[in-house]
Amino acid sequence: MAKTNSLLRVAGDWSANALGMIQRNLMTDKFQAEAVRRIQGGLEAARVVFSRFTPGAIEAEYKAGHDPVTEADRAVDVLLRQELLRDGEGWLSEESVDDLSRLEKERVWVVDPLDGTREFIAGIAEFCVSVAMVENGRPVVGGICNPATNETFIGSLKTGVTYNGRSAHASQRATLDGALLLASRSEMKRGEWKQFENAGFKVRPVGSVAYKLALVSVGLADATFTLTRKNEWDVAAGTALVQSAGGFVSTLENSALQCNNRSPLISGLLACGPALRDELLALVHKHLPAGSRRL
Repeated sequence: MAKTNSLLRVAGDWSANALGMIQRNLMTDKFQAEAVRRIQGGLEAARVVFSRFTPGAIEAEYKAGHDPVTEADRAVDVLLRQELLRDGEGWLSEESVDDLSRLEKERVWVVDPLDGTREFIAGIAEFCVSVAMVENGRPVVGGICNPATNETFIGSLKTGVTYNGRSAHASQRATLDGALLLASRSEMKRGEWKQFENAGFKVRPVGSVAYKLALVSVGLADATFTLTRKNEWDVAAGTALVQSAGGFVSTLENSALQCNNRSPLISGLLACGPALRDELLALVHKHLPAGSRRL
């Protein structure tokens, strides 16, 4: 009888744990679906704001560090905060004063209202709005839109990724030989990609890092990486999209991107289709500056 009671207790504990897991999964599914809807609405509203501006014909100011900022950056930031933020959630945006109470929040919006401001000012169609929902430091939902090309990338770890409303996935290419890699336009101008000229893959310069990650997430490019420091708002949404599409993302330290840190700076990032993981890690490791090879 004692043995039977013990088995019943074990079975009851297992059932309770299983039920709890199912309930948590259902809550996660519901939350991510709601976050996707909020992002969709926010990006659509941002498009309306951008319709008031003409890329290549807008004045810019310069922040500390010589980064440009425009009226569009600020207007979209205000709009997205109104559209996205709810009680109990944190907020981290390039164009907002950082409220460190976000560090205490489980769920935090990580936003770049205009990634690729230099391209926007120059009239180059490689800028975008980048929005991520981070849960316990992990980017779980992302949305990126390029208002100049009418492209929208939205997805979550639970729902996968859509590109202009159609299901999409990361590249299935098995080797870097002949692959298309997207490089930072500014990094190429500085000569930082000359070392890869004879590497066997094609390189195309693109301005916004968020836009590059979005293109990788839907298989329009095979991989991208940067060996220079970025901020969480540059890469959080793109990371969520690539991973939601079945792709691979890593920091230069070969670790998962962890967001909502006190300092939003990261050392660099790489992203690719799943089968390119080991080859891209080896390539990046080989070309890291001396003293920073920690892969």
